[in-house]
Amino acid sequence: MFSFLRPYIFTLDPEAAHDLAINSLKFNILPKSFFHVQDEELLETSLFNNTIANPIGLAAGFDKSAEVYNSLFKLGFGFVEVGTVTPKRQLGNPKPRIFRLEDDQALINRLGFNNHGSEIIFNRISKNSPDGLLGINIGPNKDTKNKAEDYFSCLSKLSINTGYITINISSPNTEGLRSFHQSNEMEKLLVGIEKIKMKKNIKQAIVLKISPDINEGEISSILDLTFKYNIQGLIISNTTDRNREGLKDTKKKEKGGLSGQPLKEISTNLIRKFYKETQGKIKIIGVGGVDSGKTAFEKISAGADVIQLYTGMVYKGPGIVKEIKKELISILKKENLNNISKAVGINT
Repeated sequence: MFSFLRPYIFTLDPEAAHDLAINSLKFNILPKSFFHVQDEELLETSLFNNTIANPIGLAAGFDKSAEVYNSLFKLGFGFVEVGTVTPKRQLGNPKPRIFRLEDDQALINRLGFNNHGSEIIFNRISKNSPDGLLGINIGPNKDTKNKAEDYFSCLSKLSINTGYITINISSPNTEGLRSFHQSNEMEKLLVGIEKIKMKKNIKQAIVLKISPDINEGEISSILDLTFKYNIQGLIISNTTDRNREGLKDTKKKEKGGLSGQPLKEISTNLIRKFYKETQGKIKIIGVGGVDSGKTAFEKISAGADVIQLYTGMVYKGPGIVKEIKKELISILKKENLNNISKAVGINT
């Protein structure tokens, strides 16, 4: 169905197509059983002490303001991450700000954390309990001078009805954000987060979403500080604002974060590095170029406990989740593995 509709959808501006998808999901009437596959129990796993039906998650950036997460669970996702949420409502950067690189199966975005703000999103989630494991991705407003304070504000406000909270320090579209990868800045941030957790008695897992464009020194400090401050998960990785060499599409020079196939190997190699150092002590959520069971398995076998996707759904439609599940089950049977968790890190 989507392969038939895609040429028409792709005549729309990418952001208009995204808005159409969000509005369509608000009226999603397909039952969850429609997206079920045979032997799906092989994919059952756990994330932050929560059992999930499968390791396929939707990355933050699609449901920015937590409007359709329960419809997304119906599509078969094992978990969903909403946001990025900022303390105050934010319109984001000027349009156009999303670009399809069809020749490269990629996107470039410079959205700039457009969302409805933490107050509205808090009320929305409070009134509409998630049907599955929900993560909330948080970040600072663009005009905030002390960006750490915005993380503290969102963490205090949004620790409700969620399985985990992601600290997004890696978007390339908010000036100064990636400075939190520096050891001293990251430690100050994590000290503050630890204080908020204790003050508010926050039990949810805290996750860091990191950049793919980090050096060996930053990798070392991230590892040290995640253990020191009991960070329970890493999302590897966000989009890259580098790595344009070899891209074919004429829109490759657009400013913003690059996602999709060009990020696949970069993020998988980074997952493997972190897994070798952590050996399962910190949960790894693998992101970047996942568009099939094969690419999902590559990330899991490199050390990701679970994976997320977004760009893959843009190009292959909502049926991608069911197709990935079917292909993962086939791979597990071929490899004589009785559960997806047995595949984590087997190719490191």
